[in-house]
Parts: sequence; structure tokens; C-alpha cells
Amino acid sequence: MPCPKSAILVSRKGKIRSHLDQGSGQVAESSGELILYTTDDGLVQMQLRPVNGTVWLSQAEMAHLFDTGIPAINKHIANLLEDGELTEATISKLEIVQQEGSRLVGRQINVYNLDMILGVAYRVRSPRGIQFRQWATTVLREYLIKGFVLDDERLKHPGGVDYFDELLERIRDIRASEARFYQKVRDVFAQTSVDYDSKSDIASTFFATIQNKLVFAVTGYTAAELVVKRADPSKANMGLTSWKGAKVRKADTTVAKNYLNADEIDDLNRLTTQFLDYAETRAKRRQQITMAEWVVKTNDFIQFNEYAVLTNAGRVSHKDMEAMVAERFKIYEQARREREAIEAAREDTEEMQRLEAGATEQAFAELEDGISKITGVGGDRD
Repeated sequence: MPCPKSAILVSRKGKIRSHLDQGSGQVAESSGELILYTTDDGLVQMQLRPVNGTVWLSQAEMAHLFDTGIPAINKHIANLLEDGELTEATISKLEIVQQEGSRLVGRQINVYNLDMILGVAYRVRSPRGIQFRQWATTVLREYLIKGFVLDDERLKHPGGVDYFDELLERIRDIRASEARFYQKVRDVFAQTSVDYDSKSDIASTFFATIQNKLVFAVTGYTAAELVVKRADPSKANMGLTSWKGAKVRKADTTVAKNYLNADEIDDLNRLTTQFLDYAETRAKRRQQITMAEWVVKTNDFIQFNEYAVLTNAGRVSHKDMEAMVAERFKIYEQARREREAIEAAREDTEEMQRLEAGATEQAFAELEDGISKITGVGGDRD
């Protein structure tokens, strides 16, 4: 789908300032993605907060986006509600923290979802409103529903910088993710294996067997061996190269892929997607074989790609790996807590010094004002 020239969609993982708390009807801080919208004139960049299939903006943000005043935005919102075009369900609360004098004060402000934002955009009758409506009803809607949006024609006919290779790399990474790989392997083998039984022991271990063979092909270690070799509590992030969330959790430390370097990840993703294509092709051609024969086919596939083939279960079991890594994580977590406590104490000290300095300066200014009122002469300040 072509993107309007006036808009650029960027999604990135990181800190997001909001998510809808269904219990309280409030918008609170969470982790997720940001959508960056840029107007055609380049004068406005807006970070949209995607939550539960919609996005949220305050009145001030809408005024900035549509190049109008807050009173006008407030009037349009009131009219939309009064006319019954939209309901109070389009409104939620966002907790913000701002500095007022020498104090940090928490305030709640109203934020409005995409339905209200579009309703206001239709009424402001500005070029910015038209641009945003065109973008939101095509690009943004598709992104919120599907989780992605593509400019097909631009990818087919690149001009200038070509990001097609980056797109392929990201798709490979998604296909090779553990959840996606497991789902696809399960579906393919259920279709093609004449003796497949989801409740059998071989079916329950088959996914781990295939995954181990692919990891071994790239690294020379089974998944359990790789984790035991690279999990190091003395290293930054315990030796992990990727993890979910802002910091390493215990659940992250038992995932082999989290310890791979960039080249290994690229090799594993390529090998995995090739294997899935191979397996899907066999399924499409309705070539049925036994589960044991699938293991042989997997070995043949790996050997054809000139990688080493894993022929045993490895030297470390999954259970032993989990026990060893759990002990290492305790050491790592204790050291991290000590570092965080020291850092928090340092930040508290700096904040107190800053507040004390501000309070002293304010008291001095008030004293000068008092003197000037008595003497009729303003105090000299350096």
C-alpha cells in the first residue's frame, strides 16, 4: 500500500509513555512501540502511543499536530460528544510528572483515541488535518490491525536508499523466532508425517531435536551446551546479546538464541527460513514420510548446506542447564541489585542537592524583595 508523501511511519521497540489500564480506565507507562508521524512540511513530528488497537493524543498534542489552538480542539471535542457522534469511551487518563517550581508534581490529563483524533481532524479543516486523515485511514489503520504496513510499489521499484534487504532480514528474524518456528514446524509435520501424534513422546521432543540440530549447525553446540558455555554472571547482561524488556530476567537466560552474536543470528535465521521453505514445499506437494524419516531429511538438509550435523543429544541436558543457569543468575542478580542501590543513592543525593540549591536561591530572592520594599532600593545581584 503506498504511503502518503506527508507521512512517515516508524516503529521501534523501547519505552512508551502509555498503555491503557482496563481496570482503572487510565493510561499508564509501559514498554512497547512508538509510531512516529511527520507532516508533509516537516515542521511537526508526533510520537503516537499505540495501545489496544488505537493511538492516544492529548488536546495540546492535537493542537500542535493540526496547527490550531487548544480552545478550538476543546470546542470540537465538546461538539462531537454533544452531537452523539462519539462517546466518553474515546477518552482516557494519562499520568504525567512535571516540575512545578522546585517540586516534581504528578498530574492527570485527558487523552483521546484515534476515533476522536480523526473526528477533530475532520472539523479543523486545515491542510494538516487532511494529511493526517489520509495517512491514518490507510497506513495507520493497517499497522494497528496487522502489526505492519508496506509500500509495495516503493519496494518493487526502489529509488535512492533501498531498504529491501533490511526488510528481508527482519522477516527472517521473525520466522526464526521460537514461537513462530515451533508453530510452523508443528503444522508442517502434522500435515506430512504419517505417524504424527501430538500426544506422543517423539512429537513432544521433535521440535527440540530439530531446533538443536539447527543451533548446533551454526555454533557447534546444542542449545543447552551453548547456554551453559556463555552464561557468565561476571559479564555485562550475564553474557546475553538480546532479551525482552528493559533488563535481563531469569526467563531470558535459558534461551540459546539470546546468547548469539550478530553473525550467528544471521546464519541461524537464514538456515531456519531455508528449512521452513523446504518443509513447506514438501507439505504443499503432499509428500508424506514418518517422523524418523524427517530427522534424516533434516540431517541431509543441514549437510547439503555444508554445516556440521548433530548426531547425539549433546553433553548437557535441558534440565541440568536450567539448574546451572539458575545458580549463575542468582549471583548476577545480587550484583545488579547492589549496583542499582548505589546508583539510586547517588541520584537521590544529586536531586537533594539540586532542590536545596533551588530553595536557597528562591529564599535569597524573597529576602532581596523584602529589603527593596523597605528601603525602596533594589538589591544588587551578581
